[in-house]
Amino acid sequence: MVYSIIQKSQLEGALRLDAEYYQPEYLHSMDILIKKGAKPLSKLAKEIVCGPFGSAILQGDYKPEGVPLIRVADLNDWFVRDDDLVFIEKSLSQKMERYQVVDGDLVVSQRGTIAMFSKVTNRFPKWNISANLISIKKSENIDFNYLLTFLNSKYGIAQLYRRLSGQVQPKITTDDVKQIIIFVPSAGEQKEVSNLLQEAWQEQEDSKSFYFQAEDLLLEELGLKDFKIEDGLSYVVNLSDVKSAHRADAEYFQPKYSKIVHSFGKDKKLLKIITGRKTKKIKIIKEKDYGYIEISDVDVGSGEVSFNVMRGFELPANAKMRIDGGELMVSKVRPTRGAIAIIPDSWNKDFVASGAFSIFEVESPLREYLQVVLRSIIGKLQLEKPTTGTSYPTITDQDVENLLIPILPQPFQQKISSLIQESFKLRREAKELLKQAKQKVEELIEK
Repeated sequence: MVYSIIQKSQLEGALRLDAEYYQPEYLHSMDILIKKGAKPLSKLAKEIVCGPFGSAILQGDYKPEGVPLIRVADLNDWFVRDDDLVFIEKSLSQKMERYQVVDGDLVVSQRGTIAMFSKVTNRFPKWNISANLISIKKSENIDFNYLLTFLNSKYGIAQLYRRLSGQVQPKITTDDVKQIIIFVPSAGEQKEVSNLLQEAWQEQEDSKSFYFQAEDLLLEELGLKDFKIEDGLSYVVNLSDVKSAHRADAEYFQPKYSKIVHSFGKDKKLLKIITGRKTKKIKIIKEKDYGYIEISDVDVGSGEVSFNVMRGFELPANAKMRIDGGELMVSKVRPTRGAIAIIPDSWNKDFVASGAFSIFEVESPLREYLQVVLRSIIGKLQLEKPTTGTSYPTITDQDVENLLIPILPQPFQQKISSLIQESFKLRREAKELLKQAKQKVEELIEK
């Protein structure tokens, strides 16, 4: 049994009386930081601001260009994502100047994915934060790369989890963030941590560059680099096509779908002809640990995949696809998001995936080539065509199997494969650097 004995004087003004708040691990962590002379974040940041309340910015305000709006989904991998952004008009951004952030500021979510601090990058001169986000404005009182690493270390995360309130949907407040205490080492030690973070950021950027090179190479070879999606107001469809498709909705027959396929030329094959879909199920043992992969574990920005360790009895009913390492996975739920990933070869024991994926056994270099094809406009348009449902569009295994793949020469596929492998290698190295940075912070606190 784990328990803590708390003095009445330790009840922090009786604002919290729940036992979770006084768990031994939290108390031990706070005791170390207090002895180290840690300072409240409110004393180190220029300002800590909660995002605009409620519906100050509506989805209808989103524009194709302007000032980027950071949403909860954009917090990822320590740095604010910039691959699926929405924008608001400059005039609206200016009216909400209090909620603007710039390069070096930090952002954290109030709800949902809590305890993930991300840094705003210099991709744009100004950004805005949406509701349910809290921004930490940069100051000269502390190196903000070091601060980001501290907040994402066990000493920062523990303090946020300790302050969670609410049962159905836990949340944190601006005051919770302000009261996080920060260990501030010497300027030289902060710089060591900061350099590791900067190196990780650069490797992530280089990783993106290699991926974009691979996709550009593919599209240029097929003459699709400047392909424009045009939705016509009207078009004519043969009755025979309607009957064979068993679909009568206008969206299904938009000319853009046939236009993209015709651009492939004669060298094209159905995915099911190129490689076989995996149907092997796994027998779950209730008391065994598994690496479980679900749709949200695929990063639609980078194409990387992660997993969560779960006991067999904790797994959802849809956890049934056996993973042996090296497979190509295609999401059948909201398929146009591009949740298409390659399973690392090392994930070859006790891994299971959601049945919401179509899974294919395919060797390199073809698997990397297919990933780029399916994540590009070539795949996304074909994945969009057969979707059913509006708020939660889905497709079937057969829809995925019937995707047409342009077949380019083997040396060309190998070149794309090499670029993708280098991209993933750099991402792995970036993650290792971030891990080293966290360990460095924790060692500084504990030495």
